[in-house]
Amino acid sequence: VRAQGDTYQIVADVSQFEPPDIVVTTSNHHVTIRAEKVAEDGTVCDTFAHQCQLPEDMDPLSVSCTLTEAGTLLITAHRR
Repeated sequence: VRAQGDTYQIVADVSQFEPPDIVVTTSNHHVTIRAEKVAEDGTVCDTFAHQCQLPEDMDPLSVSCTLTEAGTLLITAHRR
């Protein structure tokens, strides 16, 4: 987690996954990123999982995600 001014930012490289394969959830000041690539035959061929804790002064309703064209996932949250 990186702090920039009044914003916290998490950056993850998920370039090997398609947007529908990526799920981001938040709960109790934790952000969880999960991604799973499924082959045409139904087998899982690649996975990604990362969880981190956001600081206590973070506004949980301000969490947002952006996926760049290069496959970088940017998660931001604002301080209260």
